[in-house]
Amino acid sequence: MRLLIISHTSHFYDENGQIVGWGPTIREMDYLAERFGEVVHVACLHKNVKAPASSVPYGNKNVRYVPIPSYGGENIKEKISIITNAFTILKTIAKELKHADVFQFRAPTAMGMYVIPYLSIFSNKKGWYKYAGNWVREVQPFSYTFQRSWLLKRQKRKITINGSWENQPSKCLSFENPCLDNEDRKLGSIVVQSKVYAKPLVLCFVGRLDKEKGVYNMLDAIKRHPDKSSFVRLDIVGDSAEKAEMEEYAKDVGLPIIFHGALPRAEVFEIYKQSHLLLLPSQSEGFPKVVAEAANFGCIPVVSDVSSIGQYVKQDNGFLWESNKQSFEDFFIALDFDNEEILKEKAKKTHEMAGLFTFERYLDKLEKEVIG
Repeated sequence: MRLLIISHTSHFYDENGQIVGWGPTIREMDYLAERFGEVVHVACLHKNVKAPASSVPYGNKNVRYVPIPSYGGENIKEKISIITNAFTILKTIAKELKHADVFQFRAPTAMGMYVIPYLSIFSNKKGWYKYAGNWVREVQPFSYTFQRSWLLKRQKRKITINGSWENQPSKCLSFENPCLDNEDRKLGSIVVQSKVYAKPLVLCFVGRLDKEKGVYNMLDAIKRHPDKSSFVRLDIVGDSAEKAEMEEYAKDVGLPIIFHGALPRAEVFEIYKQSHLLLLPSQSEGFPKVVAEAANFGCIPVVSDVSSIGQYVKQDNGFLWESNKQSFEDFFIALDFDNEEILKEKAKKTHEMAGLFTFERYLDKLEKEVIG
């Protein structure tokens, strides 16, 4: 089988001239190629941008990468590139689609505004859409609203989404986003069994450094906490243009805070192994892979109840913040971290939850429910 994946995943040249891309997606491509044969990945190439530390090369020789121009950005010229690159992007997709048995398009993304209609109208190939965003978010960018509406009303192919929802159409299939393999699970089990949850606790945050991810809310909550001796430090993994500003903001929080920037997966896992709590007070998510990855190593999630997160994180395996009821600062300050046994039990339960996010389970579901 030849599986065509179309995505906006960023690719780069590393210092040796090798193509690398965002680690979690590249890893998924490698696993798909193990199960389904050849995978052709059509995705964006940034030619003159330094590869982030989270970028990795493909590890499976059955994956073939096909570049398309990068698009989008902050200024007008970059925003217009979404349109000016449309012909080249569609031409590349059409060429690869001819030789594919099945395709997957990963939405939402800006090029979905024209790629989704193109696939719906001009292709009769078997395929499906992976919608990674918040499927039920009421307020979202127009392009996301357009893509969701088209997928629901103007095409018949299946859509894999985060979470399970009331009145969910039969073509919308609830799928967990994979990020762990069986070896990760075994290692995580060992870590959870040996980890001690007596105060002081180590905190971590992993994700994009911006306001929507709740970074400032998190820093304010720690700053206002009346007993900072409950915590050892906060490790922050991630990057953005706001990183320097956040480092300055964090100076008077009153707790050691380490900004690691973007890190390779193995180094992020080392932070999970040492941490007790994952803080992620996001305003919008689909289901962030970092929650499952951290949970695998016994990092108890302290997360916002958005999208499908509350379907996995509950009272017995984490702390769920309902932003419509109180501020994150008030929520975090009120949490009880004194009972080591309760925290240990939460950690065991959250490790169990992470088992839903393995590649093996994901591939089995794809084979049974989508690809057939």
